Amino acid sequence: MARGDVEFVEFVRASSARLQHAAYLLTGDRHQAEDDVQTVLVRVYTAWPRIRRQDPFAYARKVLANMVIDRWRRPIREDATEELPERPIPDLADGVATQEWLLRALALLSPRERTIVVLRHFWDLSEADVAVELKVSVGTVKSTASRALAKMRMSEALMERVS
Repeated sequence: MARGDVEFVEFVRASSARLQHAAYLLTGDRHQAEDDVQTVLVRVYTAWPRIRRQDPFAYARKVLANMVIDRWRRPIREDATEELPERPIPDLADGVATQEWLLRALALLSPRERTIVVLRHFWDLSEADVAVELKVSVGTVKSTASRALAKMRMSEALMERVS
């Protein structure tokens, strides 16, 4: 293996789990998240000679966010069925129940809202950094994040009433 390849393998080992988790939060689909991370890693590898001295994780994060944005700009059409699939309500421990709530709350958000919430709160980016990555104004990030968090709080309040 070339020296750059060894460094890339180390990068993959160090960042795959975090990228996978973020992709899952962005998509809400484990299989789609796995596919997205594989695609991100391929793109990072092709750019590796150029980015390895900079911040390759930031590059990977940006590629992942752009992939998700591209998907909601060009959505895949699905055929609707007359019957909705039954969703079993799992009896889960508190930690798993919290994760389930988070995924459901994120699913209520629009793709743009979900992307902003994940970038701001999972990756802990500033509003300015999110605005730069998504090519929107800081005001758009602030207002979208505010609306998204309000929706998530509403979801939490509804769940507490049901419990």
